Amino acid sequence: MPASVLAALACPHCGAGISPAGNALACAHGHGFDVAREGYVSLLTGQRPTGTGDTKEMVRARQEFQEAGHYAPLAARLAALAAEHLPAVPAAGSGAETGLVADIGAGTGYYLREVLEGCTRSTGLALDVSKFALRRAAKAHPRAGAAACDAWRGLPLGTGTVALLLNVFAPRDGAEFRRVLREDGALIVVTPTARHLHELIDALGLVTVDARKEERLETTLGDHFSLTRREELDHPMRLPHAAVATAVGMGPSARHLDPGELERRISRLPTPAPVTASFLLSVYRPV
Repeated sequence: MPASVLAALACPHCGAGISPAGNALACAHGHGFDVAREGYVSLLTGQRPTGTGDTKEMVRARQEFQEAGHYAPLAARLAALAAEHLPAVPAAGSGAETGLVADIGAGTGYYLREVLEGCTRSTGLALDVSKFALRRAAKAHPRAGAAACDAWRGLPLGTGTVALLLNVFAPRDGAEFRRVLREDGALIVVTPTARHLHELIDALGLVTVDARKEERLETTLGDHFSLTRREELDHPMRLPHAAVATAVGMGPSARHLDPGELERRISRLPTPAPVTASFLLSVYRPV
């Protein structure tokens, strides 16, 4: 883990800084944290509720779909927005770095990797609750680290340590996001629109996008951030049946569909199947 990333971490129990302690990490008050052999550190506290975090199969599906390039237009646009909204002035003590990019609910680290490729003077931190995702995220980029945490119980980061927050299809806690973000920092949120994968929703019986998702987004963030930019990104995909199955397997519908019935429904689709990817990208500044 890059030293500047480690310096931003905070003990989830007491908020103190964290430093190496043999093959683990620890804070000054004696709270210790194991580092997995895959390279990520576990900063989880308490029992994790059953059913939270992506399963091994969901993570495998997500990485397969992403690395096939189906969401490459989103990754490219996110990287461009990140480069545009990173603070111009490095944080104190960060040397030539422009600051830390933290991806909340980072999954495999795919989007963080693309952002760091474009923001060559920044370091990154992937935060997720799934150990299966973190095993991949820890290796996503040489300038990034990875840590396990439950975003609903607080972020294991010091106050004002993050230059740019990424939140792609992941939980949002406005107060915590504001606490860890620098005064000159930015938050970029990506959510699906109602058009996202709409060709598959009825045909396969997928979980639908909440019609009030945009309203809930503003309710969550409105007291702590001001919206400075919003844009939609749609792009057509032509997916072979295997990729359709992968797209379903990496999302919430994977927990609700019988595999045999899903296979039968997919077999009735044209091949390749025309499918729309549709995203809402929102940029916020702290207030």
